[in-house]
Amino acid sequence: MTVLSVNVNKIAVLRNSRGGDEPRVGQAAEAALRAGAGGITVHPRPDQRHIRPADVRELARLVEGRAEFNIEGNPFAPPRGDYPGLLALVWETRPQQATLVPDSDGQITSDHGFDLIRDGPRLRPLIAELKECGARVSLFMDAGAPDIALAAELGADRIELYTGPYAEAFAAGDAAQALALCRQTAEQARAAGLGVNAGHDLSQANLGEFLRGVPGVLEVSIGHALVGEALYAGLEPTVRAYLAVIAATR
Repeated sequence: MTVLSVNVNKIAVLRNSRGGDEPRVGQAAEAALRAGAGGITVHPRPDQRHIRPADVRELARLVEGRAEFNIEGNPFAPPRGDYPGLLALVWETRPQQATLVPDSDGQITSDHGFDLIRDGPRLRPLIAELKECGARVSLFMDAGAPDIALAAELGADRIELYTGPYAEAFAAGDAAQALALCRQTAEQARAAGLGVNAGHDLSQANLGEFLRGVPGVLEVSIGHALVGEALYAGLEPTVRAYLAVIAATR
């Protein structure tokens, strides 16, 4: 069954907006795990706008032996201040998965996948180093990207489908074309020996249709919608509701 990895970045956004320690990122992750989440995801950035290196270390300890820990980030971003760089954080905390994302400081959120023709030569040694420390490596990729098979040649284990365009199409009432493109890309990835994850703007409303349309997705990473829905229903009930959606697509 597809693993639900809960992204707790938005908990850190709320904490940082006020200062201090509340709401506690670790406590939110604990609630998600208690409700049955199979993983916890974080996406630290050099500007530390949400998740901080100290959070990554705390969550690594909390998740160890209980679920998968997934650290997302831009492997090209250099260390800055207290941010030691993605590779250093992975070496220190040893997550089960490192998801590489080509985001920049100017982006509010991740909004595109890698161009592997351009970025592949720089990615190859970084992927090898991440795998050396025991992490499974996933590359954030656009549905319809022409270079999906190259991800396997570079040494990646999985891709994460960027599902933002699918979510937009779903909200507009016609997701068929975007869904077909995701399915085609997932099939290309699997044909190259890659596993398929998915994430971005997935919600209770659109997740079921996505998983039925793109069978075999190994993991979905969901944060923004899940935390927003949890404001009304509570975090543990919301995680359980997502797990029910996933279970219904088996």
